[in-house]
Amino acid sequence: MITKKISDVQLDVTVGDITEQKEIEAIVNAANAYLTHGGGVSGAIHRKAGPELEKESITKAPIKPGEAVITKGYNLPNKYVIHCLGPVYGSDKNPEQLLSNCYKNALKLAEANEITSIAFPAISTGVFGYPMEEAAKIAIKTILDELKKLKFVKLIRFVLYDNRAFEIYKETLDLYIK
Repeated sequence: MITKKISDVQLDVTVGDITEQKEIEAIVNAANAYLTHGGGVSGAIHRKAGPELEKESITKAPIKPGEAVITKGYNLPNKYVIHCLGPVYGSDKNPEQLLSNCYKNALKLAEANEITSIAFPAISTGVFGYPMEEAAKIAIKTILDELKKLKFVKLIRFVLYDNRAFEIYKETLDLYIK
């Protein structure tokens, strides 16, 4: 794990399982539009949270790319799950803006619910096909741009699936923060 401190917010980048972030209050789900059990990150979150997660989340569906909604965490070690629908690369128009909106809207929900810590996966980089390098730049730049608006969120963690993604996020973070 690498950690950077910007103002009074800690920014972490790590390799791991987003469903095992015990000290994090809210995790972000790379969701589908109908907020149902999916593959990848979404499947892992739904499996660990249990069927109650889908029962609650489908009442808030459908959502559009860039939008986010919040539910309880159920059997997860986290109090909340923030569900974001990322853009499908090469299909959705303005994918950069939509991906940026995912991070902005997740942070807005975190702030509205007075959440102090949040963990993000690499949204849209799985089956939605977003190139990891581009996604990392958008994610990190958006987070850095939003930091000054945060009152409650003091810990933001990127939980990445493998070492390749970790290295890309680490290098990108190093580009923006010396």
